[in-house]
Amino acid sequence: MLHLSTRPTLRRAAVTGAALLAATAAMPQASAATADRIPAGGGLSAVIRYTENGIPHILARDYARLGFGTGWAQAADQVCVLADGFVTVAGERSRWFGPDAAPDGSLSSATRNLSSDLYFKGVRESGTVEKLLATPAPAGPTKDLKELMRGWAAGYNAWIAQNKVTDPACKGAGWVRPVTTTDVAARGFAVSVLGGQGRGIDGITAAQPPGASGTAGATDARTAPAPAPAPAPEVDPAAAAEAAREFFDTSRYDMGSNAVAFAGSTTASGRGLLLGNPHYPWQGGRRFWQSQQTIPGELNVSGGSLLGTTVVNIGFNEKVAWSHTVATGTPVNLHQLTLDPADPTAYLVDGTPEKMTRRTVTVPVAGGAPVTRTQWWTRYGPVVSNLGAGLPLPWTDRTAYALNDPNAANLRGSDTALAMGKARSVAGIQDALKRTQGLPWVNTVAADSAGGTLFTQTQVLPRITDELAAGCSTPLGRATYPASGLAVLDGSRGACAPGSDPDAVQPGVFGPGKAPTLRGAPYVENSNDSAWLTNADRPLTGYERIWGNVATPRSLRTRGAVEDVSAMAAKGRLTVADLQEQQFANRAPAGDLAAADAAKACAALPGGSATASDGAAVDVSAACGVLAGWDRTTDSASRGALLFDRFWRRLTASTPAKDLWLVPFSAGDPVRTPRTLNQAAPGIGRALADAVAELRAAGIALDAPLGEHQFVVRGGQRLAVGGGTEALGVWNKIEAPWNAAAGGYPEVVHGSSHIQAVGWNGGHCPVARTLLTYGQSSDPGSPYFADQTRLFSRERWVTARFCERDILTSAQLKVVWARERR
Repeated sequence: MLHLSTRPTLRRAAVTGAALLAATAAMPQASAATADRIPAGGGLSAVIRYTENGIPHILARDYARLGFGTGWAQAADQVCVLADGFVTVAGERSRWFGPDAAPDGSLSSATRNLSSDLYFKGVRESGTVEKLLATPAPAGPTKDLKELMRGWAAGYNAWIAQNKVTDPACKGAGWVRPVTTTDVAARGFAVSVLGGQGRGIDGITAAQPPGASGTAGATDARTAPAPAPAPAPEVDPAAAAEAAREFFDTSRYDMGSNAVAFAGSTTASGRGLLLGNPHYPWQGGRRFWQSQQTIPGELNVSGGSLLGTTVVNIGFNEKVAWSHTVATGTPVNLHQLTLDPADPTAYLVDGTPEKMTRRTVTVPVAGGAPVTRTQWWTRYGPVVSNLGAGLPLPWTDRTAYALNDPNAANLRGSDTALAMGKARSVAGIQDALKRTQGLPWVNTVAADSAGGTLFTQTQVLPRITDELAAGCSTPLGRATYPASGLAVLDGSRGACAPGSDPDAVQPGVFGPGKAPTLRGAPYVENSNDSAWLTNADRPLTGYERIWGNVATPRSLRTRGAVEDVSAMAAKGRLTVADLQEQQFANRAPAGDLAAADAAKACAALPGGSATASDGAAVDVSAACGVLAGWDRTTDSASRGALLFDRFWRRLTASTPAKDLWLVPFSAGDPVRTPRTLNQAAPGIGRALADAVAELRAAGIALDAPLGEHQFVVRGGQRLAVGGGTEALGVWNKIEAPWNAAAGGYPEVVHGSSHIQAVGWNGGHCPVARTLLTYGQSSDPGSPYFADQTRLFSRERWVTARFCERDILTSAQLKVVWARERR
């Protein structure tokens, strides 16, 4: 990487680059034959200005060059993680890493490399991505996006050609290889189907007709599948309904988020405010990465990008800011097939048999013979044998199930992000969503400099109305649809296919006019529950079940968030500083609801003793005062938070809500109910005994500060981490596996990630504070590997540099002119 060494030189280079790019942006459109000759005399190029914390500000004169600079800069920070993802979408994980290892989960939910490869190799060999790339906009990607992808691939390739990889995760690895535009698009396809086919890969690759093994040429005993089992009994609808509810429960995902937008009526400036707090994995390919992308006169946007994407996915510009939260819309449905009695690979539609399409896929395997499997596809999508371990979908001689995922025809997600980056208001954000219709599994929350707010669940969902579900559901669907929004439709009737809306850009999906939407409210907030309580004073209703539920219990995180933001809106005179305070308030709603009553129940135990799960008597008397004295937060200095956390997880896992609370849920008071802990609940004593015994066995004091036992280690330094788990309802969500031998919670696996607090004060530049909790780089040798993690540990923020004067006056400014060498 070229770094110019002195600040005066840096500034001159940056200004020169900016002037050049501004000038070339104003030039007439160059022909395809000459465009690449400007300005470097051959190949693509871009100017990258780095400021504090390694955040790149990428200047380019067109989309191909902007993509080039973005691909270059992402590779510089994340080459190993990116290369690993490209191995995934090429279907070559088994070749490089063995068939039985598990992928990192960033691009699908496949449990083994082999099943991941069988799916992605099938996608590649079927030409799925190429067909989507060739589809004209608006159903397919725009020319600008295709140029971004072309440039991104060139930038990534140029970086790996011109630099030595130092990250030990892939240093010298043969799987770090150049990529193509199709590879970049294939990664975008994987992100699009994460909530659909990507969650069903194990079931897609395992589905075989009765009596078939689905394999040919698989001579390696480690990878050859077992013979197909005998036909299974029909699925139990009640069990399937519960399994589907759990499968599509957003609180169980390793992705989530909070986001709130405040209207000008609630702020000190009379302008909008936005706090975005996505909860995403801290390791692997689903990390965010920060940048600013600028084409003078065309685009100027700053924020976070999912690795491998070419655009800013969540962010802000001069006039508007937005974030996303994982939505409750069920992005798939099933079609229950009636099979031809003479052929289990043919199904009937309106009495006419249709043959399934057979995809035979061969995967190379490290240390063994290639594995060949067959997949089976229908007009509705692939045949699937399960949706998770809890929801088997057996292929019998009478019935099979096909998975319909409309996002498998959606390569528009980055076009949506690009259009949002150009928006000038919340109305512009809504228009971008309507025009592009690319978001597969998220809501959008936005605020603008005029004081506007927006919540909308505009996402790509199969067009299944409650009326269609009522008339076309099979017995299984009549159980799963009310419980989870998963429709199981009668595949033998052509009239039971999802319909189309006139404002939809692809067939079989809802148009944006049907999406739950709220504009102009004093606040709009979402914490991964349905749209119903976006604003508690203006509940959203009237949408179809597939979008989410209404008048049902909310998660503790939603309840706490609505309490907090509604109080903030009522207080008024809000500023960006108030958003920063909310992010790190670390209030634990579960503690406010239950800690005092738990302490009373503890004090009432005879002799201060309780019986643990293993039957042992445990003296828990010391825990009573710790629970009573806890400050109800999960700050790193909080004493009692760890004890309550370990107790609460056990109690809620073993005690149904109906037995836990004295005041049940009421749809008329959804934020405050259920409440009042049932001190007589039999699980309280057991959960206390187990938690106390566990902490004592690990040598952890009952009143130990949380940060001594919830931490990460970076560069040999232990960094305390505040925040708390989903079960506690903490806004600043942190999920970490328990490891008593390592000191408690010694590593965060997912939680708060790319945080942004954005507002406006009437000046030319937005007022923005950001924090990428795990840092820009995955290379432990990089100065940007843990710098922002240290900030997160101290609850400190990065002041965003958006305007040119702020970028050019950075004390840590470094300029790179990245270019192809031909």
